[in-house]
Amino acid sequence: MTTTDPDAELSRACSLVAGAGRVVALTGAGVSTDSGIPDFRGPQGLWTRDPAAEKMSNLQAYQGSREVRERTWQARLVHPGWHAEPNAAHRALVRLEASGKLTHIVTQNIDRLHQKAGSSPERVLELHGTMFESICLSCDDQRDMRSTLERVRAGETDPPCLVCGGILKSATISFGQHLDQNLLRAARAAVSESDLLLVAGSSLSVQPAASLVSVASRTGAAVVICNGSETPYDSLAAAVARGPLSETLPALTP
Repeated sequence: MTTTDPDAELSRACSLVAGAGRVVALTGAGVSTDSGIPDFRGPQGLWTRDPAAEKMSNLQAYQGSREVRERTWQARLVHPGWHAEPNAAHRALVRLEASGKLTHIVTQNIDRLHQKAGSSPERVLELHGTMFESICLSCDDQRDMRSTLERVRAGETDPPCLVCGGILKSATISFGQHLDQNLLRAARAAVSESDLLLVAGSSLSVQPAASLVSVASRTGAAVVICNGSETPYDSLAAAVARGPLSETLPALTP
């Protein structure tokens, strides 16, 4: 049961994290906004400003339209993730790992800023994949995205797979595309074995990532939600801290 006093909520969140022994962090786009990577649904989100951009994250639209693919390849060239640097929120989770509390980061982000900040790669479960690799939708050939983007810069507006000629996309999970079931099982197992789930910067509106909150609740783990706006799972949280993640997360991990 949460209160409406922001200071009391943050204080309670701090106490819960301090008292936890095994913490899993579930991170979303809000963690990376202070690194210059816009979220999708916020007031300045990518889809808020340009609703048509959502088609680039829809697998059916991507496969069915060369125009959508060409636009998506141009967007990949200038994605801010290529030059982004970790912010205080990422570094706070590095400190939480160093303290011995943090067992895993389950991230919906594709920018690898957790690893760049110093989080152990083996502890980071990239539930929605990564922008740093390309993959063929037909034969699963996977390559460094930088080499694929060089082909785009050289004039290939919709580069085909070099192995089978199939459609290439980033190795990220689009709407209509199944998650890696091994990764999902690993994420659920980590949450089941934790005593606290720390949700950071996720709107908890995309499944099955959001369902990890229900997993935590069923297995008796406390849930702390740090997000700029309300989520559908706030009622399950022991504490809900509002505000920029680069401020709230460092407060939880001094």
